[in-house]
This record gives sequence, structure tokens and C-alpha cells, in this order.
Amino acid sequence: MTESRNLKLTIKLEADLHVHTVASGHAYSTVEEITKEAAGKGLKMIGITDHGPALPGGAHRYHFWNLRIIPEELNGIRILKGIEANIVNANGELDLAEDYLAPLELVHAGFHPNCGYDSASVTQNTDALIRAMDNPLLDFIVHPGNAKFPIDPETLVEASVEKGIALEINNSSFLPTSSRDFAYEYDSRIAELIRKKRSHVIISSDAHIYTQVGVFEQAIELAAKAGIIEEQIVNASAQRVQDYLASRRARR
Repeated sequence: MTESRNLKLTIKLEADLHVHTVASGHAYSTVEEITKEAAGKGLKMIGITDHGPALPGGAHRYHFWNLRIIPEELNGIRILKGIEANIVNANGELDLAEDYLAPLELVHAGFHPNCGYDSASVTQNTDALIRAMDNPLLDFIVHPGNAKFPIDPETLVEASVEKGIALEINNSSFLPTSSRDFAYEYDSRIAELIRKKRSHVIISSDAHIYTQVGVFEQAIELAAKAGIIEEQIVNASAQRVQDYLASRRARR
């Protein structure tokens, strides 16, 4: 039995912190469908993190302002109301103003094409991610492993440790439908550095349809091969997520 299979069998993640609803424009499920699926898979918490307005078809800024109408819990699932914000320039600025970001419970940021920031050199891309980490409202950097936006994994992981911001291993990056070239190679190196530096990580589905909610298998296997342990995975428990987010709020 391999180490990755041991991790698969011994770790059951309680939270999926990167999930998209129909508001993302190119996703296909409602909050009701998502929470029912999460409950059926034994999750305790989800993060609703629709794409920010800079992405073509992304949610309008009023969508994020009005997330307050969604109940805190639905179908027995705790719902964190958030965003997957887009990095829009080399300064690491995000595509939603602070007065919209501040009330949210969960703020992801990452690179996407056609959102204002054109991929540049490894150094420039890495610097843009690190500058985004300086935003006190940011909680996680998502899918950093993508050859379309090449980065220096070691510099990025060192910054994540220094700034207390966990990086993501994104299961959707490894699916046949993914557009993230060479994500497995990049994420493997990032995961090895996370293990070495004893930093933290989230493992997410990046679901764009309800059937993908709570689907983590390939990302867990990659983490296991790198030697990441359960204590390093923020979303291994719902309580750990709450504690992590509370620590982020304390830094503001």
C-alpha cells in the first residue's frame, strides 16, 4: 500500500473551500444543489467562491455585496461566503474594491487569462502573487501551479510562510478538462516545499458543477507523495478552517 493510499484512507477533508455557482457565468449549479451534494459526501463546510468581475462572465460586484442574504447554514452545511478574485496587474491588485471584500468570509486570489494581467517572466509573475499576499483581506492563493503563469515555487512558498497565507492544491488542475498546462509538475514541486518548510495548504475541488464538490482524490494523492501531513492541511477540519480565518482577521 503506497503512502498516497494511506493518506487517502486516513484523511477525510471536512471542507471544500473553492466552489463555484451559476453566478460565475461558466459554472452550472446552485447553492442548494451544492450544499445537498456536500451533505451527501459527508462534508461540514463549503466556500462559495465565484469568480470576480474582471473575468469574462464573472459575477458582478453587487453579487458579492448581496451574499449576506445566503443563510449561514443550508442542508446542514456551513457556508462561507467568498470570492475567487483575479489579480489584475503586476502590483497584485485584485478586481474587487476593499469595501466589497471586507465583509466576505473567504477571499481567494489567483491568475486567470483576460483579466488585466498578462503573464510575464517567472520573476514578475511570482512578485505579483507575493504583492497580492500583502493585501490584509486575502486568505489563500489558488492554483499557483500553471505554466501559463510560470512562477518560482521556492520564492512563493517562502513568502506564504512569512505572510501566513496558505497555498492551494487544486484538484481540477489535474482533470482532463483543465486548461492549466503542466500543473502536476508545478504543484508537485510546490507541495514538496510546503512539506519541507512545514507550511500550510488547502486541497480544493474548484467545482464548477455540483458533482465535483468534494472531489479531491488526485490532489490528495499528490500531497501524499510530497509527504504533506494531515496537520498541514487547513481544510482537514471545519474547526481548523475557522481558526485559520480567525488568525487572518487578527492580522488586519
